[in-house]
Amino acid sequence: MTKAIMLQGTGSDVGKTVLVAGLCRLAANRGLAVSPFKPQNMSNNAAVTADGGEIGRAQWLQSLAARVPPSVHMNPVLLKPQSETGSQVVVQGRVVGAARGRDYQALKPQLLGAVLQSFEQVSAGRDLVIVEGAGSPAEINLRAGDIANMGFARAAQVPVVLVGDIDRGGVIASLVGTHAVLDPDDRAMVSGYLINKFRGDVSLFDDGIAAIGRFTGWPCFGVVPWLKQAGRLPAEDSVALEKLASGQDAPLTIAVPLLPRIANFDDLDPLAAEPMVSLVYVRSGERLPADASLVILPGSKSTITDLEALRTEGWDRDLAQHIRRGGRIIGLCGGYQMLGRSIDDPDGIEGAPRRVEGLGLLEIDTVMAPEKVLRNSRARSLEHDVALEGYEIHLGRTSGTDCLRPMVEIDGRPDGAVSADGAVMGTYLHGLFASDAYRRSLLAGFGIEGGATDYRRSVDAALDGVADELARLLDPRWLDALLA
Repeated sequence: MTKAIMLQGTGSDVGKTVLVAGLCRLAANRGLAVSPFKPQNMSNNAAVTADGGEIGRAQWLQSLAARVPPSVHMNPVLLKPQSETGSQVVVQGRVVGAARGRDYQALKPQLLGAVLQSFEQVSAGRDLVIVEGAGSPAEINLRAGDIANMGFARAAQVPVVLVGDIDRGGVIASLVGTHAVLDPDDRAMVSGYLINKFRGDVSLFDDGIAAIGRFTGWPCFGVVPWLKQAGRLPAEDSVALEKLASGQDAPLTIAVPLLPRIANFDDLDPLAAEPMVSLVYVRSGERLPADASLVILPGSKSTITDLEALRTEGWDRDLAQHIRRGGRIIGLCGGYQMLGRSIDDPDGIEGAPRRVEGLGLLEIDTVMAPEKVLRNSRARSLEHDVALEGYEIHLGRTSGTDCLRPMVEIDGRPDGAVSADGAVMGTYLHGLFASDAYRRSLLAGFGIEGGATDYRRSVDAALDGVADELARLLDPRWLDALLA
């Protein structure tokens, strides 16, 4: 029989994703057939699976940690926020529609069957499944019809380990408070807890552990410090971007406007890992830095809305000045669409039907179309003549005279566009910066030596590092029982 454990958080962004990834790699390194699973995820960072569906990129990372191919069943419900109140709903890899928050609460009970079916699929032939919750089970106002936390745990009879983030403060209250608000049957699913993101002398928290035990009766399975290796892993969602420093002092500055609906921003992680590059995320109210040599417009879940936000910030004027100073711009997916003359949404895919003016930096026009392109791709940079691997995940068809100068070839067909002077370019291909050869050639064009790091191998090594740390830090009795 397949064993399973579920990590739920006392809140969002407590570090569950990394802990699940680390435990998956630890189990895989010990010879177990292990798989990750997340019943419901909310993220605009998506990955394409081999069967042509989409899942959260966090589950893609966890599948890499488990050394198993990513599957749509690892994340059967994916919510992709399109506005402050509504999200696109993806079930078992396919878009089934959009829903506002209150409407989705009514829809959740109908999705439990698909979630349990996917859990059965993921569990088949596995020794262990490590499940990640979403948000917190303490959000008892959302408990009715829940499929993300205790609703799933109870339906699938999977024991729960709570994760508390001590770095944000109040971890004792968050754990004790969670115990207090859970109903008795939900509370009975909790087998213990982990403390995450600890700084300093762990023995100073001994009294804290004793206090939590007195109030809850739950055992502590370990106190995990800030894991250095975790910083080398792709971040799950844009919450992490808000906490990033604006960059480091380095010879080359690359600026990235932090769009409200930024998507698939882990495209940029390989550049952030370059020691000679200062990758600056430009927040609302800030100007694009005048010393930036390259600006990257990232992907977006709501291209037209993000284009309007870009203009509201005045970043369109900053981009025009950047070009006049001799700077370069690369647009990825939605960012590529923004660079053109117009974006037409006749079917109202992103809201009311409308046609808006683009930035006019590329001679292209985009028409939104209801059919979503989802595929993993092999490609080639035409500028640098190097091989690329990546994926496409977009709505819309783009055409225009600058498309006669494509940026890349994807599976033998031209994609993207380059301006006549070569200063502005864009593509629908995600993942091109992960190519060490492409990064090396790109940075060399700015007089910077880079691309020496095998980025994909460095991510794999970081997963091993996290696994080794967890093996050292967690309660060996609990860990040995889990991985037996």
